[in-house]
Amino acid sequence: MTCKNRAKNCGGCPLLEVPYPEQLKQKEAKVRALLGKYGPVHPIRGMETPTHYRNKVISTFAMGFGGKLVSGIYATKTHKVLPVERCLLEDEVLDTVMEAVRAAAAACKYQPYHEDKGTGLLRHCLLRRGVATGQVMVVLVTAQPVLPGAKNFVRALLAEAEKRSVPVTTVVQNYNPRRTSVVLGEQEKVLYGKGFILDTLCGKTYALSPRSFYQVNPVQTAVLYGLAVDAAKLTGNEVVLDAYCGIGTIGLTAADKAKQVVGVELNRDAVHDAIGNAKHNGVKNARFFAADATEWISTAAAAGERADVIFMDPPREGSTPQFIESVARMAPKRVVYVSCNPETMARDLALLTKKGYHAEGFTPVDMFPNSEHIEVVCALSRQEQRKQSRR
Repeated sequence: MTCKNRAKNCGGCPLLEVPYPEQLKQKEAKVRALLGKYGPVHPIRGMETPTHYRNKVISTFAMGFGGKLVSGIYATKTHKVLPVERCLLEDEVLDTVMEAVRAAAAACKYQPYHEDKGTGLLRHCLLRRGVATGQVMVVLVTAQPVLPGAKNFVRALLAEAEKRSVPVTTVVQNYNPRRTSVVLGEQEKVLYGKGFILDTLCGKTYALSPRSFYQVNPVQTAVLYGLAVDAAKLTGNEVVLDAYCGIGTIGLTAADKAKQVVGVELNRDAVHDAIGNAKHNGVKNARFFAADATEWISTAAAAGERADVIFMDPPREGSTPQFIESVARMAPKRVVYVSCNPETMARDLALLTKKGYHAEGFTPVDMFPNSEHIEVVCALSRQEQRKQSRR
């Protein structure tokens, strides 16, 4: 498979020219090399169609040849914007919506932000699509607090989207005045619609705002979360802790099979979304707390609180020794570790093993085809419980 963007120094698909079966083979071998000493590695779960899976797109604005407004991604190891009109990873609907955004912004004569000079208006555009619902969010990130002619821009965008037969459900302006590579600023204004979209995953409906953390590959996310909940072996009587819970997706997926779910997440916006998602889905046995996962579980364990099952889905840097120490103090019968970085997972498993937990097995999931990233689900059980079950 080839892509014209690769010839222009796009680094988004380093494995694109590797046949997909070989990609899966390489990723499974990497997981086996890193984690195989702790337990069996099951076959990797790949995609039937490993392209156009990203339901979230971030595009950066720039001035192209002839003063034309363009948008795209930074070329590898540079801050030069590589114009992108079509991408093999991105949802094709979002590519077309981005085309409509550029046309509307050009009609309004908006100028792109120049990061060296600190001049201009448009920085980025973030797009989200609810694949199950078809709803689309457009977030225009600006360097100035006021979007001149905002109503005209919305009218132009809706007209351009209709012309291309793609939906636009809501439009949000995000103001980011900082000289930073961070895309979103802290201030937002809803220009059209409700400021969020809905999507359905694993039987639950989620409201997605501009800053919501939500996996970008809906097909493989359903596989990943299904594996995680199955690994928990819930019977309906368990108290479940969902650490690093984001907007509550894993915990809410598990709620129907648990007695109680407690979610902990540092990002307050995500916790707000999680609470709203629980209410929207009629889930009454889930509570969510805005706190650092390590600090929260340390305090809870010291107070004698217990959980029967702990889901842990940490960021790429993995968990912390203090968190794992507190897991051991809580003594759950099962730990389900969902990792986006097998290397830090291997480091954390060394500590969990010392604390008396045994890895029953690992299932890699190819969440990001044509890239080098791998997600892994691991089920761990407490050694004492394993000994009892054998008697």
